[in-house]
Amino acid sequence: MEAKDTLLSRRFSAEKMQKINLLETERMFADVYCLEPGQEQKVHKHGGADKVYFVLEGTGCFRIGDEERGLGPNQMVLAPADVEHGVRNSSGERLTLLVFMAPNPNKR
Repeated sequence: MEAKDTLLSRRFSAEKMQKINLLETERMFADVYCLEPGQEQKVHKHGGADKVYFVLEGTGCFRIGDEERGLGPNQMVLAPADVEHGVRNSSGERLTLLVFMAPNPNKR
């Protein structure tokens, strides 16, 4: 059994958002994203892969398609395959996300 502590896996950088891989299989992956205030993941999309953002700590502004919404701890949002999505930390605190994606675009 492979077990990870999401909060112990955090790593922040003043330079850019950090992505820390936790688990990865042929079918999916789970990462922790760490964003300092003002950092963002640019809007993009994945062909044929769904992504789930789950907020562990902080508050982020999520864009899914044409819609934007602020989400905080214990809230989650789905970015369906082929839909533009991204997140920015517009708060004054650090933002930590647990991110799942399937199928794994790195393994196709």
